[in-house]
Amino acid sequence: MPNLEQIRDRYNEARALCKKRVVICAGTGCIANGSLKVFDAIKNAVALAGMEVTVSLKSEDPKEHKHHDVYMIGSGCQGFCQVGPLVMIEPNGIMYGHVKPEDAEEIVSRSVAKDELIDRLIYQDPVSGQGYKGPEEIPFYTKQSRTGLKDCGNVDPKNVNEYIAHGGYFAARDAFTQMSSEEVCKLYQDSGLRGRGGGGFSTGLKWDFARKAEGDKKYVVCNGDEGDPGAFMDRSILEGNPHSVIEGMLIAARAVGADEGYVYVRMEYPLACSRIREAIKVATEMGILGDDVFGTGQSFHIQVMEGAGAFVCGEETALLSSIEGRRGMPNPKPPFPAQKGLFGKPTVINNVETLALVPIVMQQGPETYRKVGTAKSPGTKTFALTGHVANTGLIEVPFGTTIREIVFEIGGGVLDKDGKINNDAFKAVQIGGPSGGCLTREHLDLPLDFDSLGSIGAMVGSGGMVVMNDSTCMVETARYFMTFTQHESCGKCVPCREGTRQMLEMLEDVTKGEATEATLDLLEETGRTVKLTSLCGLGKSAPNPVLSTLRYFRDEYEAHVKARYCPTKNCKALTPITIDPEICVGCTLCKRVCPVGAISGEVKKPHKIDPMICIKCGACISACKFKAIS
Repeated sequence: MPNLEQIRDRYNEARALCKKRVVICAGTGCIANGSLKVFDAIKNAVALAGMEVTVSLKSEDPKEHKHHDVYMIGSGCQGFCQVGPLVMIEPNGIMYGHVKPEDAEEIVSRSVAKDELIDRLIYQDPVSGQGYKGPEEIPFYTKQSRTGLKDCGNVDPKNVNEYIAHGGYFAARDAFTQMSSEEVCKLYQDSGLRGRGGGGFSTGLKWDFARKAEGDKKYVVCNGDEGDPGAFMDRSILEGNPHSVIEGMLIAARAVGADEGYVYVRMEYPLACSRIREAIKVATEMGILGDDVFGTGQSFHIQVMEGAGAFVCGEETALLSSIEGRRGMPNPKPPFPAQKGLFGKPTVINNVETLALVPIVMQQGPETYRKVGTAKSPGTKTFALTGHVANTGLIEVPFGTTIREIVFEIGGGVLDKDGKINNDAFKAVQIGGPSGGCLTREHLDLPLDFDSLGSIGAMVGSGGMVVMNDSTCMVETARYFMTFTQHESCGKCVPCREGTRQMLEMLEDVTKGEATEATLDLLEETGRTVKLTSLCGLGKSAPNPVLSTLRYFRDEYEAHVKARYCPTKNCKALTPITIDPEICVGCTLCKRVCPVGAISGEVKKPHKIDPMICIKCGACISACKFKAIS
């Protein structure tokens, strides 16, 4: 049985001997932007400066601890993806963004050695130009409430000693050594913790159902099959703090009496897969996982299962089928997985974010946890903020926070079509990915929680949040999401298989100018039918983007079918080709190449295109040497 207090204390003693701690973001986004090269460059610069550097602190005997000038780690996602690669310098609280390897020498010589601030590397407000030293000052961070993400981006995901030093595995030990299964379930029912995978079902109640289910074998499954476009919350947690997920699974196992667990991760997440595998290996070697969890004689083993990328496998019964080696297709409920799940045994399924919050709830206690958020949706929610917004990245806010606060304060404002901050350009937010719906300007002050969003036909979903400005065509947006869900339909039930295909064909007719007003009525009717009659959550939620845009942006749909015109000029078939009279010199070249005679005009005078004749072949655009036609 590992001595957690000893590991924590010895690690902190070793940490105290390090003058500076340099944290380089090593999440997928920053790695793609070259953060590993930045890590190597800073490490080399520290060595060239004659300073002692370590990249791995261990909880060894205090006599083995050595003095180090710099302790370097590669963390998980730090959230502020817009300005990566990110470098944090502690204890100074300095954060640098857009760091390049060639900045390493200056960072070491000025900020690491002399505590100087490099103004050109700190975050600067795009409107006021004001510079901010670090997370304690940057509005993107100060207006959040980072709970589940608190250590993601702050600890070394490959060093279990750091996780333990931050209080890790103490909650799991208490659950196994001081509490009964019934007490664990009651604690989470009292906390009000709800599943963060989209459904929002009570975590403690789900566990209690599985606890009461008859069976000598039970399972705990972590759902990491995050497939929504624009969503990367689960991936970031698995990459940045994998031990929090393992601890959450341990507590769930204690609650229901499970001795085996699976982490189901998308194969498109190679870094997440490798880090959770390594964390499981380390936890097993330490005796945290295995045949004698915390000396109680109870066993719990975890395996990692890589999914093939099917969106439908995010649905729990389809996920279980995939783990069993069968095609990932949903099954009717009841029976629910808590009664009859993996291999026919009672099974608890929670998503990554939910499990990462589980240890925090026990550490804080139910009463303290409920102080944040709303009465029916306590706690915080992580969102992946993307789209036409100044600050994109991974954020965490209390339930009840409004769209206005997220987009205009944390997000820094809406970007117009010219890339400038202009909040008047705000048009909509697509929340919940292809399973969610559109929120408009009238919803800016709507508190975000499970019940408020449900009342207007939207849903929290997994937490994808895409901001759109007034240059976005909502019809094309609906077509994009329907293309995704139709492609991802498993085809098991007719309403989803055929209904989504028919909806997509109707949307394509609208964007091509081949639809009528009757098409819109049929589109809406089909969407409601698919939503009502589909077998699983994918089909039931697939029409949401279409139905919500039809509800709030019907004028755009009508412009497409009545006037054969796309107001935002995004639908090529409905965007007229025009000649700019200020640029046209009347060379007549466009007139000569037009195959249908749609262009008129005299030599050396601006020409015109008759939209009723033009077939939009583009020949005139290619022929014009003065770029007067678009």
